[in-house]
Amino acid sequence: MRRLKLPNKFSALAFAFYMAAIIAFMMCLVLTAINTGVDGRFLSRVLSAYVVAMPVAFTCVVFVRPLVLRLVAMTVDAAPGHK
Repeated sequence: MRRLKLPNKFSALAFAFYMAAIIAFMMCLVLTAINTGVDGRFLSRVLSAYVVAMPVAFTCVVFVRPLVLRLVAMTVDAAPGHK
């Protein structure tokens, strides 16, 4: 079975989506545990926070990515053969 894939031109958006999804979920888990504790409604509270956090995180990753790429270029030596 052939898997459908996005065209390569969408790789930056796919990266932003996956990065935001994973980081936002992890942050929601940790911050919800710190602020409200872990009990029977923990997962419900995490998911409620995630509904807000995920779109915010995605937007931030999309807009901050160019700045981060420039900062990395300024602070990391290029691979041999690349300038």
